[in-house]
Amino acid sequence: MRKKLPKILVTGGASFIGSEFVRQAVATGYQVVVIDKLTYAGDLHRLAEVKGKIKFYRTDICNRSKLDAVFASEKVQSLIHFAAETHVDRSILDATAFIQTNILGTQMLLDLSRKYKISRFVHISTDEVYGDIIKGKFKEDFPLKPNSPYAASKAAADLLIKSYVRTYGFPAIIVRPSNNYGPWQYPEKLIPLTIMKALKGDKIPVYGNGMNVREWLFVSDSAAGILKVLENGELGEVYNLGSQQEKHNIDVVKVILKAMGKKESLIEFVKDRAGHDLRYALESKKLFNALNWKPQVKFSDGIKLTVNWYLAHQSWMLSKWKDISKLYS
Repeated sequence: MRKKLPKILVTGGASFIGSEFVRQAVATGYQVVVIDKLTYAGDLHRLAEVKGKIKFYRTDICNRSKLDAVFASEKVQSLIHFAAETHVDRSILDATAFIQTNILGTQMLLDLSRKYKISRFVHISTDEVYGDIIKGKFKEDFPLKPNSPYAASKAAADLLIKSYVRTYGFPAIIVRPSNNYGPWQYPEKLIPLTIMKALKGDKIPVYGNGMNVREWLFVSDSAAGILKVLENGELGEVYNLGSQQEKHNIDVVKVILKAMGKKESLIEFVKDRAGHDLRYALESKKLFNALNWKPQVKFSDGIKLTVNWYLAHQSWMLSKWKDISKLYS
């Protein structure tokens, strides 16, 4: 007889990475409660395959009274915190929502988790809190030097959580993943944006000279790594979660165009993003060695899977066009 797994609360469970985590957690046997505000980036279509297998609450994590009611009713044992405003370009235009959700919302969850004696609080951060690095890789004890309003809001949340660990003995773990990609990603991010633009025959904007480097992690690997941390991570620790697969932005775009049979003449270099980080790279040995786990999907395979998924789900992708065109018209 399989051991009964604890009930978990997933904030931002209708998001790109959050929904993949929910699908994996349900398949593993967890009882899952999802909270999501359903902003532009949230979508219940991502949870269609687990409909009837989860409890869902449309709730803003900044609404203390509604959050309190969920905690009181559901009596969850662990919390995995994905809910966040995440897009750098939007944070540059207006940082207000990022401060509200990523910092104040996190504080609400911390306080209620203390009140209801949550046993494990896993916070999903980002590699962007470290700033950029020209050579070498970021380790978990490196100082935080965020360079965008988005990254600053996530770094602030990390520091707030670490203060709760120190002050209250709070049972938190912080996970800092590298750039995620894969099916269901909202097409404001580089890879799905490139696919959508190429599909429409539009110019594909590439910041600067395209030589910025990112470490790319397939979303199923990201969620699996987070699940591993939930189950076996040490309380109070920080874990980097990378893939060890670095690519220049321009090379990512070219790989996608090749996979779609499109010409590189669609590429259009545009004015660089303000404060654009040059390179991210994570040292993830701590997670790999301590938890005996590594990502499984090679970038070449992940890109093929991603392109094929978007081509098979064009109606979903193109339904987001009106919003995306405001940013990348």
